[in-house]
Amino acid sequence: MSPSQPSVSIVVPVRNEADNIAPLIDEITAALDGRWAYEIIYVNDGSTDATGERLAAMMTQRDNLRQLRHAKSGGQSAAVRSGVRAARGTIVATLDGDGQNNPAFLPDLIAAVEKGANVGLAAGQRVGRKDTGFKKLQSRVANGVRNGILKDGTRDTGCGLKAFRREVFLTMPYFDGLHRFLPALVRREGFDIAYVDVIDRPRHSGVSNYGFFDRLWIGILDLAGVWWLIRRKKPTPEVTEVKA
Repeated sequence: MSPSQPSVSIVVPVRNEADNIAPLIDEITAALDGRWAYEIIYVNDGSTDATGERLAAMMTQRDNLRQLRHAKSGGQSAAVRSGVRAARGTIVATLDGDGQNNPAFLPDLIAAVEKGANVGLAAGQRVGRKDTGFKKLQSRVANGVRNGILKDGTRDTGCGLKAFRREVFLTMPYFDGLHRFLPALVRREGFDIAYVDVIDRPRHSGVSNYGFFDRLWIGILDLAGVWWLIRRKKPTPEVTEVKA
């Protein structure tokens, strides 16, 4: 496959991450070069710093790097959705643009989806998290509440490292915060989840640009909505075409 026909698309949502652009792209290429035909799609979510300019400069050096831009920030879920819709690969992998997600784990996630006959999602599960104790406590509470209600069997839905089949993602009902409910919604569609332990690390530079509550609190309405969707799911009919 040529770069214009990738089998894998890497989607990276970013907002005001100019200093993290080049180091992360270098790590992604080091992890994937020679393994898959792939593209890297950065979704510039309304950045007001030099993120767009840094990406434009890198695009002159890499023909498999693409940049999508939101005129105004729409949030992480919207950025991921834009990237997946534009992706040309059948498998999409995501990671955060701040450098905390190590691209070295991308091959394991992609391979888990590629080799699993019924695997719709491979989800990274962070170990050795580098967040503050307060953030980790909030995350544990949020994950515990979500798992207690949805029974999705996932201890860490907040990890940005994920890989999934593009067609499966596009069947999901879209709402803000969708990326945090992917395991439950993928199971709802009848697919299995693979889990890969990944090692967390500090961000390269800068500060978090997605809202504190956006990352750590589960929206009560969203949780109730996903629970309702799961309860209302009916078995997918087996369809055959009758020919004359």
